[in-house]
Amino acid sequence: MAKINLLPWRAERRKQRQTEFVAMLGICALVAVLAVFGVIKYYDGVIATQQQRNALLQREIKSLEAKITEIEDLEKTKSRLVSRKDVIEELQASRSQMVHLFDDLVRTIPEGVRLGSIKQAGDKLTLEGVTQSSARVSAYMRNIEASGWMTKPDLSLIEAKGPDKIMPYIFKLEVTVASPAADQENTAVDAAGTAP
Repeated sequence: MAKINLLPWRAERRKQRQTEFVAMLGICALVAVLAVFGVIKYYDGVIATQQQRNALLQREIKSLEAKITEIEDLEKTKSRLVSRKDVIEELQASRSQMVHLFDDLVRTIPEGVRLGSIKQAGDKLTLEGVTQSSARVSAYMRNIEASGWMTKPDLSLIEAKGPDKIMPYIFKLEVTVASPAADQENTAVDAAGTAP
């Protein structure tokens, strides 16, 4: 007896194609999931690397900020030390100034003038005293102008109110304290700057 195929060959072929399609669909889905997983892992690695870089930069920034703070503290300390050094140098330079100043005060006072008080505020001296006449105060001012340690005498008061009949005038005189050595240095610097 002859063998007869009762199943339609098209239905069998369709079933086989359907099975192949489902298998291919499963493989594509698996490849897509693996690709997405790979991309996620790659970007997670990139993000982790960038976070490590950021953390390193933050640590370096904190370290630099600490160094900057330390440098600012050192600058403050340096400025304090420089100002102290300047004060010490100024005191050292003007150490002999008082001796010269008092020597000049004694040398410049003419006869008939007597000082009652001397006050200093910075480089200004206020001299108060009594005198026999206003001409003696004028002579005193000329002597001060000629001295090396005092300049710019400015008479602010002269009145005939003295307690003594021999010296009936009281006066108040303001002068500027100068340093002849500093003036000579300034003159030498000016001369050197203008020399061809």
